[in-house]
Amino acid sequence: MTEPANPDITLSSCASIADIPEQDWQRLAGCNNPFLRREFYQALELSGCICTETGWTPSHLVFRVNGRICGLAPAYLKSHSMGEYVFDFTWAEAYQRYSLPYYPKLLIAVPFTPSQGPRLLLSDELRAQLTPDLLDTLLTNLTEQLGAHSWHLLFPNTADQALLQHEDELHRIGCQFHWHDHGYRGFEDFLAALTSRKRKSIRKERRQVAEQGIRFQRFHGRDISDQVLSAFYVFYQATYLKRGRPPYLNKAFFEQLRETMPEHLHLIMAVRDGQLIAGALFLASDMTLYGRYWGCLEEYNHLHFETCYYQGIELALSLGLKHFDAGAQGEHKLVRGFEPTITHSWHGILHPGFREAIQSFTHEEAEHVISYFNDAQSALPFRQQD
Repeated sequence: MTEPANPDITLSSCASIADIPEQDWQRLAGCNNPFLRREFYQALELSGCICTETGWTPSHLVFRVNGRICGLAPAYLKSHSMGEYVFDFTWAEAYQRYSLPYYPKLLIAVPFTPSQGPRLLLSDELRAQLTPDLLDTLLTNLTEQLGAHSWHLLFPNTADQALLQHEDELHRIGCQFHWHDHGYRGFEDFLAALTSRKRKSIRKERRQVAEQGIRFQRFHGRDISDQVLSAFYVFYQATYLKRGRPPYLNKAFFEQLRETMPEHLHLIMAVRDGQLIAGALFLASDMTLYGRYWGCLEEYNHLHFETCYYQGIELALSLGLKHFDAGAQGEHKLVRGFEPTITHSWHGILHPGFREAIQSFTHEEAEHVISYFNDAQSALPFRQQD
């Protein structure tokens, strides 16, 4: 256990979500965000998707004030950089060229989930006392104690970012595309906000999906039958196998989600000639719909856009959700009404020489991201308001 400048605040790690009392996790994380639910991390660990053998050794952070748990964060010792969506492969390669170890690294993140949100689950008492300097000391000391060479905190919200503004840390930004409900009464009302050209293009895409004889069914929570879930998992697997690698998640993980946090789970399945042909799985919080997993076996014209984006928008509208985060991939969402959003990550590199070199890289990278963001903003497909 580390004891920096303030001996009343300590930081340690634990090797399983089961080692953190349920009441403490729920008190600090709440129940609204599916990616902060203790059941989500239980599903990852119990299914075997997250373990040392897969390169994700649970090392969840536990902050204590005077010995009492006042802060938590999902964290892992990583032996690779897969499944993170903030890419540092070139950093690892640079270390390797100089015969220096880059792994293990301490990753503070939601596995396989490039969605912004709280990462440091802190009580008001702790947040009031925790300064960027103190947090840096705590994280650096724990990283060294665990035998890691760096720490990385991915996709934090603005409250967490305020605690990460330390001069020795490296700040990276990225750009995603999210959909926002600007008071639409339905999908047609959303289309009416677009330029005529884009509106016609989306209607044409949707019409071509329907002309292929494809319809859609929605399933929620425990209403997702074993048969439907099995079909979805085959589709999900195919997305990875087409790229020559196994999927990150197994069927047991999805079964656990259905049983332990069904209220967050939504599944949209595409049907043709009475057969399920594709599917997309969504998780919902009280404000946001998250499009997470998709797959199909055969290619159909515009099916991906319809299932993952247009059906997702309709689902968000039906649930009264104001924000739709459809995942990390890119600018094809822009012409479909998804707006550019800046994402953030913070990195504590212990090696001073590499920290300086990587800091120069992040500054140059940020200039390109900001330029890309500004170009995307100017290319939004919405009509000019009078």
